[in-house]
Amino acid sequence: MAQLQIGLLLFPNLTQLDLTGPLQVLSRIPGATVHLISKTMAPVPSDAVLLLPPTITFADCPQLDVICVPGGYGTDDLVGDDDTLDFLRRQAEGARYVTSVCTGSLVLGAAGLLRGYRATTHWSAIDDLAAFGAIPDRSRVCIDRNRITGGGVTAGIDFALTLVELLADRTTAQAIQLTLEYNPAPPFNAGSPETAPEPVVAMLKERLQGARQRRSESVARAAARLQAETETAA
Repeated sequence: MAQLQIGLLLFPNLTQLDLTGPLQVLSRIPGATVHLISKTMAPVPSDAVLLLPPTITFADCPQLDVICVPGGYGTDDLVGDDDTLDFLRRQAEGARYVTSVCTGSLVLGAAGLLRGYRATTHWSAIDDLAAFGAIPDRSRVCIDRNRITGGGVTAGIDFALTLVELLADRTTAQAIQLTLEYNPAPPFNAGSPETAPEPVVAMLKERLQGARQRRSESVARAAARLQAETETAA
């Protein structure tokens, strides 16, 4: 198997499980080199105390076979970050797979990389995808040509195992799943708005209202800028 170059993006206030779930899976692919990519080599703060040390910068990153953008509240700023969006566009030109977990798909959208593609994200952000010309899809893992997007947070493990099958084979993916004993049996059937009790859904929507408003405003600005850039290029 040829050596694979896989890169996961780091940025302040990312949801660490969006990153570390796929990282744990993808780092077990035989012959794969996994990079944690950031603008600088300074440790990056996640949303859960954990500081994440990059392994390589944008400037030194090789052409990747897979580029993956995790999500988190930090994507509100990332959708307007020119350096990050330019890096993703450059990598997407030569990557075999352009991917994301959770609200990382909004960053791909802001880079113009999801226009005309089906994509998924966290349930609270699914309606924001359309602003970038993407086709919202509520699948836990959505594959449309070489774009692969995962739903919210824990879906990153499912996403990564799906990707391993595409990069290697099913046996390798199943062996990694078994090694990690990934055999979910949640104590509650409350992992989506469709299955969680209505009072819980209502409570969480109220709690997230401010964050959803900030995200929608960030998305609207990024979408307007992308549209202006597209019109100028045309």
